[in-house]
Amino acid sequence: MTEALPPSDLSPDDWEGDGDAPEASPFLVDDAPVELRQVDVPLALHGVRLDKVLAELVPEFSRSYLQQLLAQGSVQLNGQLASKPAAKVKLGDTLQVAMRPTAQSQAFKPEAMALDIVFEDAHLLVVNKPAGLVVHPAPGNWSGTLLNGLLAHHAGASQVPRAGIVHRLDKDTSGLMVVAKTRATMDALVALIAARHVSRRYVALAHGAWRGAPLHTVDAAIGRDPRQRLRMAVVDPAQHPGKPARTDITCLDSTDRHCLVHCKLHTGRTHQIRVHMLSLQHPLVADALYGGVAEGGLQRQALHAFRLGLQHPVTGAAMQWHASPPPDFLQAVENLGLHYNPPL
Repeated sequence: MTEALPPSDLSPDDWEGDGDAPEASPFLVDDAPVELRQVDVPLALHGVRLDKVLAELVPEFSRSYLQQLLAQGSVQLNGQLASKPAAKVKLGDTLQVAMRPTAQSQAFKPEAMALDIVFEDAHLLVVNKPAGLVVHPAPGNWSGTLLNGLLAHHAGASQVPRAGIVHRLDKDTSGLMVVAKTRATMDALVALIAARHVSRRYVALAHGAWRGAPLHTVDAAIGRDPRQRLRMAVVDPAQHPGKPARTDITCLDSTDRHCLVHCKLHTGRTHQIRVHMLSLQHPLVADALYGGVAEGGLQRQALHAFRLGLQHPVTGAAMQWHASPPPDFLQAVENLGLHYNPPL
């Protein structure tokens, strides 16, 4: 199963997804409309550094944003270009600031894109996300995300937090996602996910021959890797922060070098399948973050959410959807000598 995003405050550690991205300073959009703001330096700021004066006179923007404006040449002092943050200003000096929006501030905008929608009604939709599509805007991906596509797909998306996204897949993971079209549906889906009443099943292609019984349950807490903060890892909660995580992994086929597995989530931690497979010494093919190597022609982590099931939050009907793995996944399976038969 997958764990929900809460209706407001996000907790990335509870996303089955990309996790935290490195912090990035705002990138100013050069061709965006410019707002000119002019202010005179008051007595209280006489002799103060230019960067501190800007922070006082334009308090609604962060200091990093104002530093970007200085570096870009968007600040003038008495009609002359001002770019030195440590320059001192005087009483009566005139500051003019040309304020451009950041890429982050423009992230939540509609962008028309082809969405593979496998089901849609007035309350929710189910989309088959392709590998390479980021779900939610974040540093490095402020546009071209699924959220942008949803805002363009239906008018109501702008009235729902995060355009109705209640869970996510990693950028390079393909497969099924459910999205709310109304706030009431979103709240109901969040409750269903929190109660473990939304089922998602995955198929994964991994390194190493499968040994032992076909079914293996991994019950191991997951937290931020203490040695590499961009990764998650199996941790001992007594020593490092972590949350309980459980995955049922069933071998579907195996060779001497690779295995094809079916994964059932009981929790929805960030990178859960990838981390639990690594703990079994079966890193996913092409999952470079967790030790996988590109093979079989596949250039992204070999993970696909093939089945999604839930009780419709409005009609109460039991619903289930399937999506076959994309061609690159199936071709890699064939190239590595394995056979894909859709799991039950």
